[in-house]
Amino acid sequence: MTSTTFKFLVLPLALAAACAAHAQSANPWSVRGGFTTITPNVSSGDLSAPSLPQTQSGIASSTRLGGGINYALSSNLSIDLPLAMPFKHDISGAGSIAGVGKIAEVKSLPFTLLAQWRFMQPSDKFRPYLGAGLTYAKFYDAKATSTLSALSGGTPSNPTTLSIQSKLAPTVQLGASMALNEHWFIDASYTYTLLKNRTTLSTGQTQDNTVNPSSLSLAVGYKF
Repeated sequence: MTSTTFKFLVLPLALAAACAAHAQSANPWSVRGGFTTITPNVSSGDLSAPSLPQTQSGIASSTRLGGGINYALSSNLSIDLPLAMPFKHDISGAGSIAGVGKIAEVKSLPFTLLAQWRFMQPSDKFRPYLGAGLTYAKFYDAKATSTLSALSGGTPSNPTTLSIQSKLAPTVQLGASMALNEHWFIDASYTYTLLKNRTTLSTGQTQDNTVNPSSLSLAVGYKF
């Protein structure tokens, strides 16, 4: 192979690779803001004795301002950090106490880190993606109502309190982004987290629940 032939074959490939790298590095960072709804898909366990048989609970969904930060490692692989304001969930009676209404409330703040595989190319207008990672589901500021206190044996002078276990759990994601121009885009995503945890009352009673929260996010983003 002559030197001229070698240059003829290699130089176009090198130029193409350089152009691709430049195109990717031009806007590796992006931020987005919008709304996120978390919906717990609860399968409730029974409250331990002493309690009525099948004393269970349900957790309501919550919507807050949400968004995130994304960094593209390559044309297809990126790291994503979803962000949101703390969520507030009402907890209601279920099973044998389904008619009692609200029994508690709790705040949650999921800390999630995802690796995403983005299909198509950075220059394409529409890009679906799949993600997988971990979520630390933080539950705090749980408050029992007088209804729960009465059901669990609490008194006005010594009302029942509760705590809900925070836990690390795997998360999967399905989403898509649509470019509006070189910098602005619309992003929608759905995540599902495999989460089981325990609620503990000050009376010593416990309840194990499968929570498995899903979240739906819609946001407008900007690429840097």
